[in-house]
Amino acid sequence: MSASIPTPDATRAERAAYGEPAPHAWARSGAMALTGHAGDAPRVGPARLASRADAIAAELCVRSGLPVHALDGAALLGERAAVARLSRRGRTSPGGGCRLCATARGDLAVSLARPDDVALLPAWLEREVHGDPWPALARALPERPASAWVERGRLLGLAVAEAAPPAADPGPGVGVEAIGTPRARRVARPLVVDLSSLWAGPLCAQLLGMAGARVVKVESTGRPDGARRGAPRLFDLLNGDKASVALDLGSAGGRDALRYLLDRADVVVEASRPRALRQLGIEAEAILAERPGLVWVAITGHGRREPNGGWVGFGDDAAVAAGLAVAAGGPDAPIFCADAVADPLAGMHAALETLRALESGGGVLLDVALAAVARHALGPLGEEPRARVFARDRAWWVACEGARARVAAPRARRPARRARPLGADTAAFA
Repeated sequence: MSASIPTPDATRAERAAYGEPAPHAWARSGAMALTGHAGDAPRVGPARLASRADAIAAELCVRSGLPVHALDGAALLGERAAVARLSRRGRTSPGGGCRLCATARGDLAVSLARPDDVALLPAWLEREVHGDPWPALARALPERPASAWVERGRLLGLAVAEAAPPAADPGPGVGVEAIGTPRARRVARPLVVDLSSLWAGPLCAQLLGMAGARVVKVESTGRPDGARRGAPRLFDLLNGDKASVALDLGSAGGRDALRYLLDRADVVVEASRPRALRQLGIEAEAILAERPGLVWVAITGHGRREPNGGWVGFGDDAAVAAGLAVAAGGPDAPIFCADAVADPLAGMHAALETLRALESGGGVLLDVALAAVARHALGPLGEEPRARVFARDRAWWVACEGARARVAAPRARRPARRARPLGADTAAFA
């Protein structure tokens, strides 16, 4: 008896059962629509990212006791773009804060996401920069190879990365360091203290909340999560189910309250360079040694350990460093792959590794580097399924293995509720 072909509305589990080709998963993810030059056909690119996101989502659901279709992993890759209505822009990231620039040798991703980044440009370029910084970069960067600009830029704290090819040996996505003592008995509903901001860390904590954890979002009163200034729907989506604690981390009382929360936590999620917490007297390794069963999730651009422990990295430039831009556009014409795709990949990987660690008793530090996760998800370049992109009926389609799939627009989940006002739950937790 022959099996019927799944319809476009089939669940992710049904599609997986029929062996959905990776290009079709990529097409329906929304990430493909964000990959390519504006006005041109979207690129098939590193299609396996969507399939791997689906696999992670499926395992998250199984470990959480949720229905397997409760989370569409592939769609998470384009969620921010759906909320912000972003589109593909080739060598400019969909969000506009990162660009691929030509140098004397190789292409360079430069993120200017913060006002401080623009202020650092004169020191980096060794010349004055007035007005729009991108023309100044276009004039200066061809004077040196990309590797030289990266070395100098990282010393200054800029988020820059050379457009690398996919790695022959991608390595693990998440480093797991056994530092503390495992807990003998599993906690029914772990307490997650979320110190992170923007996308990857908050997504990790939100997914842990879906899995049944209690999540407390902790922000500095002087420097709250910058995502509060962005699209409210995205902030609500990532933080709607979290309690909100706001602390003055510049005061001894605020630091004591933070330490009190960390002493109660079963999971800590943070996305700072190691020295940032050390300045507050917080040492992850020391707390792990004192707190049996704790899982500490450290999300950075390039990892916690030297020589790259101090490097700044965001979702777009980290993905470029991981080889995704070359995989999307080719070695001679790299382009951005989706929207800051290293962020949702890191958030999903971090959540899954946290659940695994909790099931094993904890006592570990998870070193989650955006670039390492993206490199691992891409994997070594092998022979991909042959796919053809074509236009029909005012839409783009991908044909592969005798079937076709429509290139879907990015889409986002509906927030469960509005995020709590800053500090609304401070008195209850601190």
